[in-house]
Amino acid sequence: MTATMKYADVQPGAQLEPKSYQVTRLDLVKYAGASGDFNLIHWNERVARSVGLPNVIAQGMFTMAQAGRFASEWAGAIVEFGVRFSSPVVVPDDDHGATIELSGTIEEKLDGNKVVLALVARSGGTKILTRARAVVVLP
Repeated sequence: MTATMKYADVQPGAQLEPKSYQVTRLDLVKYAGASGDFNLIHWNERVARSVGLPNVIAQGMFTMAQAGRFASEWAGAIVEFGVRFSSPVVVPDDDHGATIELSGTIEEKLDGNKVVLALVARSGGTKILTRARAVVVLP
C-alpha cells in the first residue's frame, strides 16, 4: 500500500485510522529465520513458562516492525523511527494467535513535508510500546 495522504491535507491532532495485525506462532518462526533471533521463548512454550512468562512471546523487534509497518502503510516513507518496549505480545498456540492493534496521531508537521506520528500499540488490552514515534515524508 502506498501513501495517499498529502502533506498539505494533514493537520496536527488528526487521528490515523486504526489497524490490527494478527500474529501466530508460524509468524514468529518465520521472523526467527529472517532475523536470526532463535531464542526459545519465542517458539517453545515449555521454556517460556519456565522463565516466568505466561506463554511464548513475540520478538520485540517483530512487535516494533508491526508499528513501522503501520506507519509506512500510511505514509510510504519513514525517515526516523523509535519505540520503547513496555509489555510483551503473548502468542498462544492456536489458529488465532494474538492481535497487535495500532493507532496513531499526527503530532507535528515539520519542514520538508515531514510529519511526526505518535503511535500506540496494544495487544490483549495492554500497551506494548511506549514513546513510539515515526517521522514520515508525505508527497
